[in-house]
Amino acid sequence: MKPTLRFLSPVLGLFTIFLTAECSTTRENESPSMAARARMTESQAAAAADPAQPATTPAATPVVSEAAAPVPAAPTAPAAVEPAARRTAADFKADIRAADATLKTTPRNADALVARGRAKAQLKDYKEAIADFNLALRVKPTNPDAYYNRGLARIRTREYNAAISDFGKSLRYRPEDKEAFFGRGVAKMELGNFKGALPDFTKAISLDENYADALEYRGICYASLNKPEQAREDLEKAAKLNPDATKSLRKYAGR
Repeated sequence: MKPTLRFLSPVLGLFTIFLTAECSTTRENESPSMAARARMTESQAAAAADPAQPATTPAATPVVSEAAAPVPAAPTAPAAVEPAARRTAADFKADIRAADATLKTTPRNADALVARGRAKAQLKDYKEAIADFNLALRVKPTNPDAYYNRGLARIRTREYNAAISDFGKSLRYRPEDKEAFFGRGVAKMELGNFKGALPDFTKAISLDENYADALEYRGICYASLNKPEQAREDLEKAAKLNPDATKSLRKYAGR
């Protein structure tokens, strides 16, 4: 559910990383992370639009301001994804054409609409991507993928409250989705609601105790709420799981 784009907000900068490069080496053998799902978007978009085309599952890829507390700076972007795992703008445009072809014959194909929306999001056409997700939800109002991907796009357009709502609706139909909890936590952090983000990250961690991204950002939340012991504990765990989190450990826990 990955193009690179940095905004002024430190959290959104981090979230952009999640959509572009592996921020954490959490659970490559289990369900995909947000960035992995984003890359699934890339590799499966054409397959969703054209069932005859097989989809490939890419390697898992990993992804915070309150007036009373200083805004934490975003950790440095992690190493880029290997070139072999990347797709080009031409690939995404091809995915859109494939979805268009499917929609000409089956205009109410929700999977093709979601696939086209994902491809448009990869091309940073978030407005049109959201329009496709809206259409998909008109066809299938219980589609968790459409809600989830619309939530991702709305974070990119800074519609944080709407994104929170979308992740919540996605969880209504897929209640054990750790990535939707994580995404909702990120959106809350963008609004400076560190305290409100904590339960979402905690739930994500309860679903996957080795979820380094969630541990890292829960640690940043704790640091922002002046809870250094909890922050250090989470960030130390995150750093053990993902060496890139060591940067956050040093920055927010002084280690």
